[in-house]
Amino acid sequence: MNRPALSPEEIARRGKELYQQRIRVRVETAANIGKIIAIDLNTGEYEIDKDLLAACHRLQDKYPNAVTWAERIGYDAVYAVGGTLIRTAE
Repeated sequence: MNRPALSPEEIARRGKELYQQRIRVRVETAANIGKIIAIDLNTGEYEIDKDLLAACHRLQDKYPNAVTWAERIGYDAVYAVGGTLIRTAE
């Protein structure tokens, strides 16, 4: 497996930007709030699932060279360790 040429910071920046500008309006529905979205930064394609690994594996199966960014739809983080998730969607 090849490592992405992007730094972790660049992956985060691009992933957040792609989600906010192109994807958010399509996926932040009542049925998807709280699910995980895995986004391929190369293609803009994505997979949604309740399980992080399932979403990432489906995306990697379709796009083996995917550079993947994941987040929880409608929340500020995928997981909260020692804190709480903040809901960002109405």
